Parts: sequence; structure tokens; C-alpha cells
Amino acid sequence: MRALVQRVRRASVEVHGQRVGEIEQGLLILVCAMHGDTDDITTALARKIAKLRIFKDDVGKMNRSLLDTGGAALVVSQFTLAADTSRGNRPGFSTAADPKEGQRLYEYFADVLRGLDIKTETGQFGADMAVSLVNDGPVTIWMDSAD
Repeated sequence: MRALVQRVRRASVEVHGQRVGEIEQGLLILVCAMHGDTDDITTALARKIAKLRIFKDDVGKMNRSLLDTGGAALVVSQFTLAADTSRGNRPGFSTAADPKEGQRLYEYFADVLRGLDIKTETGQFGADMAVSLVNDGPVTIWMDSAD
């Protein structure tokens, strides 16, 4: 599973002009399930993100996690994180999980965060979404469970 994690002051996602998810301070997490991903892989990545110490402590050092701060998560599916640009100028996405399994793992990822008592909002799987955010820092971290 791949994720692009952004520390945000606020973030939201709209589908067809309707807001479907919105958070204040926390993390915008763009996720992509890959071929071969399992519930265990998904759980491990969600828990690692929840514990990432990328929020400032009282002395300004990145030393606090989403769990420590009580921040929220906005989880948005993004199959383009599976892009393979090694051959030509048109990315290929054949390493992404098939849509049915991708949706299941995406929803499972959000449920793992909810199970950790993190306020979690989501986008709409497979929809054309408009994502807005105010990046905090900026802090943006790429994560791949294969690494």
C-alpha cells in the first residue's frame, strides 16, 4: 500500500460540488492499494501513520503524533500513486489493486484509523474529487509498505 501523508491545518474533499469530507488540524492521507496488499499490510501502514511523530511539541520539535494531538484524518483514494513512469511519457497503473479490492482496502484503512479513535473523514472511492488543503509546514511524507 502506498500513502502520501500531508500535515494540514485543514482539508476538504468535494464530489460534484458537494463536500463529502472535511477536517481541521490533522493529516490528509492519499492512499493507493497495490496488487498483493492484505489487511495486515493495510493495518500496519494505518497504525504507523497514526504514530508518525510529525506534529510540533511544546518546544517546536516534530515529536508528536496524530494520536498525541487528537488531530483528524482525511483519507482520499488515489490510484495514481501506483503510477509507473519508467516506460515513456504516459504513466501505467497496472500495479494498483483491482478496483473492487482497492475500494475494500481503502475503506478498511479508514476503519483502522477510526478504531484508534481518530476522527476520520473520507472522499468517495473512484469519484472525480476536488481536494483542498492548507498544508502545515509544509510537511509531506511518502510511504510505501513495500519499503
